[in-house]
Parts: sequence; C-alpha cells; structure tokens
Amino acid sequence: MNQTWHADAAAVVTLTFDVDAESAILAQGTGYADHAMTMSHQAYGPDVGVPRILELLDDCAIPATFFIPGWVAEQRPELAPGIADRGHEVAHHSYSHRPPTSMTPEQERADFERALAVFAEQEVLISGHRAALWEATWQTTELVAEHGLTYDSSLMGDDRPYRIGTAHGAIAELPVHWSLDDWEQYAFLPAPKIGSVIESPRKALELWRAELDGMRHYQCLFNLCCHPFLSGRPGRMLALRELVEYALDCGDVRFARCRDVADAALADPGLATRIPDRPADYPG
Repeated sequence: MNQTWHADAAAVVTLTFDVDAESAILAQGTGYADHAMTMSHQAYGPDVGVPRILELLDDCAIPATFFIPGWVAEQRPELAPGIADRGHEVAHHSYSHRPPTSMTPEQERADFERALAVFAEQEVLISGHRAALWEATWQTTELVAEHGLTYDSSLMGDDRPYRIGTAHGAIAELPVHWSLDDWEQYAFLPAPKIGSVIESPRKALELWRAELDGMRHYQCLFNLCCHPFLSGRPGRMLALRELVEYALDCGDVRFARCRDVADAALADPGLATRIPDRPADYPG
C-alpha cells in the first residue's frame, strides 16, 4: 500500500534540538555543579546557541522541534514558552536527563510525569517525547501513549516513521540514528567524558548532506538531532545553515515539526503497526 505521511516529498526533514543545558552533566553526578567551566559550557546552549538557532529558523522560514528536559524548562521558565510562541514545537525530554535504562519502572514513571507537570504549569503543549540519551525501555512507549502523547523519537527500527501499538493505543515512532546526531561529531569534555572528538563542521556537513541525498532517494525521514551547546558554535551554525539551504534548494524536501509528521504517520493507512518486545529465550 502506498504511504502518504510524506505528502509526496522526496524526504521530510525534522530539525530537532535537544536543549539539555546543565542537566546532561548533572545527571552524571551532582558534584559537577561545582565545576564552573563545565557548567558554563552547558549554559552556552540555551543562552547563546538557542537564540542563534531561532534566528536561522526565522531566516529560512522553517519550523523545528525543541526537546527540553523538565528541569531545564523549570530553571529557565521563559525558554519553552518563548520557543512555542515563535511557532516551533516544544517536546518532552525527561525531567532530569537521566536515561530510563538507569531507573526502575517506578522512577522512570515519576521522572516522566514530573516533566509533564512542568510543561503543564507553563501552558506549553506537549505532543511527543525523546528519551535521555535515546535509552528507552520497553515501558517508555507505554508511558508516552498512556499520557496522551502522540509520538516517541528514541528508537532506531526504521528510517521512516512507524506506528507502535501499546495497551493505550498506537503512537508514532520518529526514528533516530547516531549518524544524524551532532554529539558524535562535536562532543568533547575532559570531565565527565561525554565524548572526545571535535570534528570539522565541513565533515559533519558532508555526512549529513550525503545522508539527506540517500533519504531523498528512498523517501525517508531525515530526523537530525542537534544540541545547542554543540551546534550553536559559530562555524557549526554556518554549516547547519548551509545544510538547510541545500535542502531547500533541492525543491523536493519538506521541513516539518515532529508533531505534524506524527499526525501524518498515524493517519497513514500504509504504515503497519509494530509491537516491539524484549527478546526472549536467549541462551547464556
């Protein structure tokens, strides 16, 4: 059956920005709050990177999705509403930026619901979720559906959207991949060691442009994940701008917010519903 989620575009681009700020480091140890350099490195994201990203989006007249941990939204109460007021989507990215795989089911639920409460207090509409570090558990998609969200963006089972069946109804999965994450290109800190590479923005641009060309050939979802404290740096921002301008010049690429792609995926009769489950009976 023909699929309709892409609305005849050769590829759909979702520009997503994980605004982790200090939470990505504090989740690895609250003692890092005493590391002034490290905290300033992370604060660069919302303080400098986000305004630059919003300027790029305005200049190119394209929408984007910002995944924000509840703690970050709480610490900066104007951040999420300000992004939403400019027509972009704000989405759930945990409360504490602790990966669900490091928590008990009860802890994962409490963290998930605590973030929702922050956004409800700020009157920010939340439609989707992305697990911290993409480390979803088998419970994660159930929580997404149970709380009335329409999509998750943490899994890697395809390069097109797909539906996931849960006990609370189907949700859309907007899959991610390491090749479309700026963390693998730019992340560096001596402590905690979040990465040890600082690649040239030209290399990242070459990688992402090649992947976009491949996805245009196969009619896929180009779900790019950037972090404002990484991609907000000047040379990297220019490379991201060049990527966006290349996609626009292609003439067959559509930019969309994640919630809009999810709605189209859920309405697409050509998408099968998958019910993921933990592998069983593996020996050893």
